[in-house]
Amino acid sequence: MPDTGSFFPPFGAPYAPDDGAIAAALLPHGRLDAARESRIDRVAGGLIEAIRANDDPLGGVEDMLREFALSTKEGLALMVLAEALLRVPDAATADRFIEDRLGQGDFVHHETKSSAFLVNASAWALGLSARVIQPGETPQGTIGRLAKRIGAPAVRAATRQAMRLMGSHFVLGETIEAALERAHSTSGPRYSFDMLGEGARTAADAQRYFNAYATAIDAIGGSTDDRPLPDRPGISVKLSALHPRYEAVSGERVLRELTPQVIELARFAKRHDLNFTVDAEEADRLELSLDVFSAVLADPSLAGWDGFGLAVQAYQKRAPDVIDWVRDAAAAHGRRLMVRLVKGAYWDTEVKRAQERGLAGYPVFTRKAMTDLNYVACAQQLLALRPRIFLFAVTRTRFIQRDMSLPFFRP
Repeated sequence: MPDTGSFFPPFGAPYAPDDGAIAAALLPHGRLDAARESRIDRVAGGLIEAIRANDDPLGGVEDMLREFALSTKEGLALMVLAEALLRVPDAATADRFIEDRLGQGDFVHHETKSSAFLVNASAWALGLSARVIQPGETPQGTIGRLAKRIGAPAVRAATRQAMRLMGSHFVLGETIEAALERAHSTSGPRYSFDMLGEGARTAADAQRYFNAYATAIDAIGGSTDDRPLPDRPGISVKLSALHPRYEAVSGERVLRELTPQVIELARFAKRHDLNFTVDAEEADRLELSLDVFSAVLADPSLAGWDGFGLAVQAYQKRAPDVIDWVRDAAAAHGRRLMVRLVKGAYWDTEVKRAQERGLAGYPVFTRKAMTDLNYVACAQQLLALRPRIFLFAVTRTRFIQRDMSLPFFRP
C-alpha cells in the first residue's frame, strides 16, 4: 500500500466545530477596505455591462434568469431541472421529476416581463404545466385526464426545451469533443472540464470512467495551444467515480487499488502539461481523498509538474485546515500545487447525514453569510501562499459522456 505518512502527518481537524467560534475568528479578516470594495464594484459592474451589451451571449439564459430569479422558488426549480433533466435515463422518470419540481414554484401566477419570445413561451408552458400537472398526480390519474391526453405531451416538450436553454449554458456538450468545440468558440477563458453524474457502483463503472477520463485528457491536450501552466485548460476528476467502494471503511483497499489509477491519469495530464484537479467529495470522504492525494503527490514520476491540485469547498468548516495541509504537503515535496476554491456542492447531503446521526453540529455552514465569510478568508489564505500554491479561477465546464451506458445517463 502506498505510504502517505512519510513526509508529513495525515490530515486531522475537528469535524463539526461551532459556528460562533469560527465567526469570531474569521470576522476580523473578512472586512475589506474602502478602496478594495470600490475596485471590486467597478470590475464586477464592468463585467455585467459587457455581458449585457453583447448580442445574447448566453443563448437566452440571461432572459430566462431575469424571468425567474434564483431568489425565487421558480428560479430554484428551473436550475434543478436544467441540470437534472440532462441526465435522467428515460422519459417516464423525466415526467415524474417534472411533476415534482413544478409543484415547488408558483408558475401559474407568474406575470411575464420579458420581450423575448422564447422566454414568453417557456413562462406560458411552465404556468400551464403547473395547472395541468399537480404535485403527486400521475398521467394515469383520473383528474384532468382529458386535459392531459390533449395537452400534457406538448407541455412536457415545451418544459424540456426551456430546461435545455438553461442547461446549454451550464453544460457545454454531451461529449468532450462537443464541449471542446464550444469552448474554442469563445476567446479568453481557461476551462476545467468535468463530467456530470460521476459515481461508480461497480468495478465495470469505474473502468469506464477511467477510460473516459483518459480519452478526455488526450482530447483536451490535443486541442490546446502552447501556453504554459497555469494558463492552460484542465480536467477535474472525481475519485468516487474511479472506485466502487470509495468510503472510509474501505480506506486500505481504496489506497491500494485506486492510487495507481490516479497516478496513471495524472501522468497522462503531465504529458500534455494540463491542470489535473482532484475534485471535492462529501465531508465523510475528506480524509480519504487527502490520503489518495498525498500518495499520488509522492509519486516520483510526477516530480517537476505544476499542474496537480485539488478543489477545496469553502462551505466545509475544515476548509482552512485543508489549505494548511496542502501548504505543508507542497513544501514537504518541494512542489507547486494548484487549488480551485469553490463554495461547495453537497449541502443537502451533508446536513441530512448529520441529522440522521444525531450530531450536535454540521460539517458545513448552514448560513450563506458564513460560507461567504469563509470563502473570503480561504481566498486570502491561499493568495498569501503564492507562489507555492496557485489559486486559480477557471470557467468550469461540464460534459456528459452518454456513450458510457451507465444507468444514470440518458442512452
